[in-house]
Amino acid sequence: MFILTETSSIANNFLADIRDVNLQTDRLKFRKNMERLGEVLAYEISRNMSYSPKEVQTPLGIKETRTLQDRPILVPILRAGLPLHQGMLNFFDQADSAFIGAYRGSHNAKDDFDIEMEYITSPDIQGRTLVICDPMIATGKSIEKAYHALLRYGIPKRTYIVGAIASARGARFVQARMPECRLYLGDLDADLNSKSYIIPGLGDAGDLSFGDKT
Repeated sequence: MFILTETSSIANNFLADIRDVNLQTDRLKFRKNMERLGEVLAYEISRNMSYSPKEVQTPLGIKETRTLQDRPILVPILRAGLPLHQGMLNFFDQADSAFIGAYRGSHNAKDDFDIEMEYITSPDIQGRTLVICDPMIATGKSIEKAYHALLRYGIPKRTYIVGAIASARGARFVQARMPECRLYLGDLDADLNSKSYIIPGLGDAGDLSFGDKT
């Protein structure tokens, strides 16, 4: 598991701003900072990808370098995952994308809930690098359901799960249920409340990005 805040960087500013209740009324700023986190995490993931030699002709000569060989498939969990996905696309600009609509169902008497999934579209993922983007990994249930739904389109070479913030419980759930996946997080929070929202977290990332839903 990679956690961005374990090393101090400018990304701490982005995370502080998306958490700050006094700044969250600015949807554009919130989306932009989520996008920036996507870019930083894309860079970190890129350090583990495959590269191939390439010669580049400059005006004054030839430079030997290594360029990205992998073309990942980026998968946002709609709708909250879209700004994080855009940040990833800014760096992996030749990536393919899949899209999944998943959300929490109604809470039952035990304050538990099922994950509803009403939409999925994906290219063939056989042998590809898969990057699933969900800004808030609370219980990990939606990620698990999304990941297993994607497997009908093939078995990926490797899978990265990217979140701005995860709960410790959600991270443990993902590691236990999907040990083949690698977690890349902006930050890790200790608790969930009785409604399974991350504490201190930041609230509802989808609502903060795009407005309240009914």
